[in-house]
Amino acid sequence: MKQSVRLGHVAGIPVGAHWSTVMIVVLIGGVLATTVLPQAVAGQPPARYWMVAAGASVLFLGSLLAHELAHAIVALRRGVPVKSITLWLLGGVTEFAGETKSPKDEFQVSVVGPLVSLALSGVFYLAVVLLNGPALIVAAVRWLALMNGVLAVFNMLPGSPLDGGRVLHAALWRMHGDRVRADRSAAKAGQVLGMSLIAVGGMELILLGWTGGLWMMLIGWFLASAARSEGLVRAAHEGLKGWRVRDVMTTSPDVAPAWQDIDDFITVVALHSHQTVFPVVDFGGHSAGTLSLEALTAIPPEQRQDRRIATVARPLPPDHLLSPDDDAARILEPSAGTGELMAVVAEAGHVVGMVTTADLTRALQQAVLRTTSSRQNAGQPGDTEQDHPGQPLHDPGA
Repeated sequence: MKQSVRLGHVAGIPVGAHWSTVMIVVLIGGVLATTVLPQAVAGQPPARYWMVAAGASVLFLGSLLAHELAHAIVALRRGVPVKSITLWLLGGVTEFAGETKSPKDEFQVSVVGPLVSLALSGVFYLAVVLLNGPALIVAAVRWLALMNGVLAVFNMLPGSPLDGGRVLHAALWRMHGDRVRADRSAAKAGQVLGMSLIAVGGMELILLGWTGGLWMMLIGWFLASAARSEGLVRAAHEGLKGWRVRDVMTTSPDVAPAWQDIDDFITVVALHSHQTVFPVVDFGGHSAGTLSLEALTAIPPEQRQDRRIATVARPLPPDHLLSPDDDAARILEPSAGTGELMAVVAEAGHVVGMVTTADLTRALQQAVLRTTSSRQNAGQPGDTEQDHPGQPLHDPGA
């Protein structure tokens, strides 16, 4: 997740926090200090409420981290690489670098998070029973028990991208033996769930005047949007099955030499190219970043003559640099792609192509046409010009 701060590693897994994590700490702390704790234990100094609320907020973030770590550790044991864990406004996100190989693995990776939250709820409730301490501390621990229980139940609702949606996906996958069908069903369930939460939140807000309805509407909107996006990505993965990056990329794109003056590049290349983004290359033809027309237009005209392309090029993360023979599905990896440019393609260290959103859209549309065509063998990825004389492998105008 972008705009995150790396916090360190837990069990060898990078852990970060999105800037919105501050918002959840402030929101939780504020609700606890001004409402929950004063109602549970009246007559305490405000500073004491805030101190206990801050501690409870941090412990709740720790609970979210434990939930995500459970997913990550089980995934690693099932052979699924884990890129990172990120805490953010609506909880946590575990980013995987692969997929589970069976419904059983999918079920185990998915269900363990809610089970850990449920176990933490039990631990906190046990602490409430056994703890013989200040009433304010007991009230905070009771709240932690309740929230972890709510977290476990909510996450098991049957719709992607929630854990319950993954469990539903695993069950449908096992039942029908068709992962793609399970993908579609789980994504649709997530959209229905999200829209339902929006409707319920709206009724709470309008009919009952509960401002908490706004929070439910926000969660519902996120779930519906995430489910739709996940469904599209899954469909794209299926559409690109069997394709290589060379089947999708724009070959021999116009490039921006890192040593060239910006004004010269605009005059010689940018004004005559159909591209809106350019791979930046060094003297050896190796990737040295990217440059967009948008970035060029932001440079004042008087500064374009004495500045080189290298000074305004945007760095290219290592996983945005692909090989022509890489699986095309790598283009869809969450960390790949920035704006219109999805990836730069290099062979033997030299830039030979790029993949833009237009390239990807074209490839997916061709995939749909291929699967619905009466000539199922026509236009398969990897066909050569000798197989289909007169038909270029790539659209020269892309």
